[in-house]
Amino acid sequence: MPVESIKGRGATRNATPTRFNLKERLVEGEWLDSVEALDGVPKRRTTVTIEHPRNILTRNRSPDIGFDRSINAFRGCEHGCIYCFARPTHAFHDLSPGVDFESRLFVKPTAAQLLHATLSRPGYACAPIAMGTNTDPYQPIEERWRVTRSVIELLLETRHPFTITTKSDRVLRDLDLLKPAAELGIASVAISVTSLDPKIARTLEPRAPTPPRRLAAVKALNAAGVPCQVAIAPVVPQITDHELEAIVEAAVEAGAPGGFYLPVRLPHEVAPLFRAWLDEHFPDRASKVMATIRSMRGGRDNDPDFFTRMQGQGPWADLLRTRFEIAAKKYGLGRARFALRTDLFRPPQGGQLRLL
Repeated sequence: MPVESIKGRGATRNATPTRFNLKERLVEGEWLDSVEALDGVPKRRTTVTIEHPRNILTRNRSPDIGFDRSINAFRGCEHGCIYCFARPTHAFHDLSPGVDFESRLFVKPTAAQLLHATLSRPGYACAPIAMGTNTDPYQPIEERWRVTRSVIELLLETRHPFTITTKSDRVLRDLDLLKPAAELGIASVAISVTSLDPKIARTLEPRAPTPPRRLAAVKALNAAGVPCQVAIAPVVPQITDHELEAIVEAAVEAGAPGGFYLPVRLPHEVAPLFRAWLDEHFPDRASKVMATIRSMRGGRDNDPDFFTRMQGQGPWADLLRTRFEIAAKKYGLGRARFALRTDLFRPPQGGQLRLL
C-alpha cells in the first residue's frame, strides 16, 4: 500500500478495497492513480461528487443503539480521523477506506427534499432522527453546501425531534435554529472530545477543530439553552486513555450536563489502517496499543457483537468503566440524556418546502 506524503491526512495508506472482490481500478485518463502506482506519492486533492439517493433516512435495528433512524448528509469525511468506523463504507464505491475516504467526498444536496417526502407519508411514526452517526454533519464542506442546515430547518418547521453528534464548532453557525428547537424540547447535541493534547489531536483527527474550540462550542451551546453532552469517543488505550479524567473535568467546566465514553473500534479495513498509523506516529508503543485493544475485544482487533462492541470486555474495559464513573462522580458529570419530545410533530404542509 503506497504511503501518502502529504501532511494533514489521517490515513497513511490508500489501498484498493478487496473485501467485495472488486476488480482493480483501471480507468483511462485517471492520471492520479497512475502517478500513485509509479512513485507512491500522488498530489491528493479533495473532490466532491453530488449523490442523488432515493431515500435519506437510514434505519437500524441494533439493540445497543438508542435510535432507529439517522440521516447522513455526506459520504466520506474531511476530518480524517484515523479511527473512524465509517471508513469501510467507501469500499462500497470501489474507493479506498484510507485517503480516498478523506479526500473523495460525496454530498446529498436533496436531503431535505427527500426527508420532506418521508415525513409527509401517511402513517409516518415520529421518533428522534440522529445526525452525525456515520460521518460528521459539520465537516468543512457543510459551509458551502449547507445540507445539514436545510435538514434542521425542516425538522424545526415540523417540530420533529433530532440529535446531532459532531466534533466541530461549526455547529454554532446553526444556533439560530438549534436554540428554538431546544426550547421546544426536540434537539440535543453531543460534541466529541478525544484528547486535550494538541499534538495527539493533530495526528488522531488532523482536520477536525482543536479541542479548545470544541469545548468552547460545548459552553456556548449550553449557555444558549441547547443541551450539549460531551462524548469521549473513542478512548484509545496507551494513546488517550490517560486523559479520561481530565476530559471529564474539562467537560464539566464547559457546562456539559452529561457525557459518555466509548472504547476504540476497528471494524474491517479500519484495523490495518490504524496499525499503519501507529507504526507512523507511535512506533514505540504500537504493539502495546494493539495488545490492549485485543484484550478488550476478545482477542481480536474488533468485536462486532452487540453490547460488548460498545463497552469492551475484560480487565481493561472494566478499568475504563470504573475510572469514568469515579471521575463523573468527582466532577459532577451526569449521564448523557437524549430524551426528546415526539408529541409536537406535525407533518409538512403542502408538497414543497417553505424554507428552502
